[in-house]
Amino acid sequence: MQIIENIIEASEVNKIVEVGGRPLQILNDIRMSIQRGDSVAIVGVSGSGKSTLLGLLAGLDLPSSGSILIATHTITDMDEDQRAEVRAKHIGFVFQSFQLMPNLTALENVMLPLEILNSDKVETRAQAVLTRVGLEDRVTHYPKQLSGGEQQRVALARAFVTEPDILFADEPTGNLDNKTGERIADLLFQMNDENQTTLVLVTHDQGLASRCQRIFTMDSGMIFSQAEV
Repeated sequence: MQIIENIIEASEVNKIVEVGGRPLQILNDIRMSIQRGDSVAIVGVSGSGKSTLLGLLAGLDLPSSGSILIATHTITDMDEDQRAEVRAKHIGFVFQSFQLMPNLTALENVMLPLEILNSDKVETRAQAVLTRVGLEDRVTHYPKQLSGGEQQRVALARAFVTEPDILFADEPTGNLDNKTGERIADLLFQMNDENQTTLVLVTHDQGLASRCQRIFTMDSGMIFSQAEV
């Protein structure tokens, strides 16, 4: 019998913030499980809680109540340093705004997470993944010298260079024109398949979401449906 491993589990997760002296519930009793190797999209209108949920699942923030497990680690029982260690070992990120270090070259941006992990062959590995995304001729360029599509390819290279168990992508094509966005989406799913990464994707783009295996739809801080694609 095949054993199915849930690499992400959220149980009774709530997020409440104070606005104008009053509590505002951002997430309400979120329960979800994601199996290793799954590709999952989280969709919903603006303000539905998508990005807040992604931040909690990635350990960037803590819920007001409930528990979250990532790769066998219950991150809701951890302090920030411990969560940062889990992120460094298990997680890659791709953001809408690229989040590249402006004072580092493309190569140096991709080397950075490997250096944080004290990995071997840092430059060689970074060069290889930049070649994989078609930027072997741009390794010495700084972000301001690259187009939006090229910057997002650097961000993809940086996310995949550590061979993460989980990739969190928050509107990865949101700042790109349609043609460039399609190319980035193709590359994202190709690399995700090659690396057998668990993909958690937040998007407004239903076409992009439909390329995932499952879609969670959010409204008013709750998951009100999930569907197999």
